Amino acid sequence: MKILFLACLKPKTGNHTTAERIRSHIESAGHICELRHAGEFQSSADVNSLLSQDPPFQGALAIHLYRAGRLLLDVQLPFGVIFGGTDINEDVKVEQKRAVMEQVLRKARFAVAFTTKLKEEAEIHLMSQSSKIYLQPQAWHCKNVPNILIILGPNIDPVLTAEVKSAVKRTTGVFLAHERSQQEVHAAMKRSFAVVNSSVSEGMSAAILEAMHLRVPVLARNIPGNAAVVQHEVTGLLYSSPQDFLHQSQRLLSDQELRERVVRNGKLYVEEHHSLEKERETYQRLVDSLHSV
Repeated sequence: MKILFLACLKPKTGNHTTAERIRSHIESAGHICELRHAGEFQSSADVNSLLSQDPPFQGALAIHLYRAGRLLLDVQLPFGVIFGGTDINEDVKVEQKRAVMEQVLRKARFAVAFTTKLKEEAEIHLMSQSSKIYLQPQAWHCKNVPNILIILGPNIDPVLTAEVKSAVKRTTGVFLAHERSQQEVHAAMKRSFAVVNSSVSEGMSAAILEAMHLRVPVLARNIPGNAAVVQHEVTGLLYSSPQDFLHQSQRLLSDQELRERVVRNGKLYVEEHHSLEKERETYQRLVDSLHSV
């Protein structure tokens, strides 16, 4: 089967990494999967122009119901969608976007949520039938010691980027770095004392899962997307404010037993709940269902 896969593919982002991994699952089952950046298309008409190619496409897949899923509304192909996180956490607050996402979800053969919380939110806000949404977590891939915080990643939001750069200039021990390849990021993680996730909105953070797999402690903001994978004091530490972040960081620095426990449990959690093989089987089965009656 030839599958069109739409996603936001800004280089060296979590979305790009996730899309490439899912694409490899689909192709390992013998399908052809053409991964395209949703930003290339303005409307379903542009997508239909691509679909007219020979040999024809027989199904489609999209990550993020609004950014990519809306482009499939008028195509005459069976398709499935994957919640991106911001679609359920943020875009549902905009009535026009919510209405579009409801249409996408109604027309989709299936939808995939990374966490139980995302699935529940989708059922509430998008009036979706629970049976259509499948749950599939992502798989991946001492005192007075000077500590530094390195913020690493691409500049996606110009306004937020300007705010962060301004704050960093006024702060000692905080540095900005450009995006890096996944291999370079993993190498940096291994040399770090901890990985911090400060997002205010998450679907499922690949960086958190990768850190756990690499046996690096995780400090994450206490939001639903992060709390779905980080159990406080078991697989990592959660914080709710700047003061709480400092407190939890000091605990991690001073309590060797705590550090060893969250590292050990984090590794076990990823191996048990974020199996690459299970993820591969799920997407292969769902893609096969696009061609069934």
